[in-house]
Amino acid sequence: MADSALTKRVLGDSLKELMQKKPLAKISVGDITSHCDINRQTFYYHFKDKYDLVNWIYSSETIPYMTSFSDKAHWADGMCDLCLYMQENKKFYINALSTPGQNSFQEYLTDFLYDLILSLLDELCGERKVDQRDLDFIANFYSLAFVALVMQWAQHGMKEDPVEYVGRITALVDGNMLHELDKYSTKE
Repeated sequence: MADSALTKRVLGDSLKELMQKKPLAKISVGDITSHCDINRQTFYYHFKDKYDLVNWIYSSETIPYMTSFSDKAHWADGMCDLCLYMQENKKFYINALSTPGQNSFQEYLTDFLYDLILSLLDELCGERKVDQRDLDFIANFYSLAFVALVMQWAQHGMKEDPVEYVGRITALVDGNMLHELDKYSTKE
């Protein structure tokens, strides 16, 4: 592993360990660097602030799960894998999901799911002609709904089995997107 990648990983692990005990809002860059015995200047060489570090953690750790559900045939499997991973890192992700605002995990997940759902809708459209504004509305609705359900699951301690929980979400979604596309499609 390159020095830069190793340093980022050490800083990320330090923050994750600190977030086991207290919320992100109460952790400073000084706390992170003293916890892993790296100086502040090194931190700022790699990250602009603690939120940049937290975003790096989200993207570097969840990318394998996120990319595994980038098509309509596998989205539920990927969502389940992501929830299982979150459950393995429960304290960190419960804390991360309770941290609102810019660069939050909620925002990261919403943006990812919005783009994913928009691409799924494009794939599902087939011959249908659907206005981009309507596609954006549908993608926004589903991405916000998915994130709200994941947040609720996390707030309740991630106790429900992710396979069953995602299965319940899938049961609600299957067929509904096609119905929405049919409703919004225009005849030419």
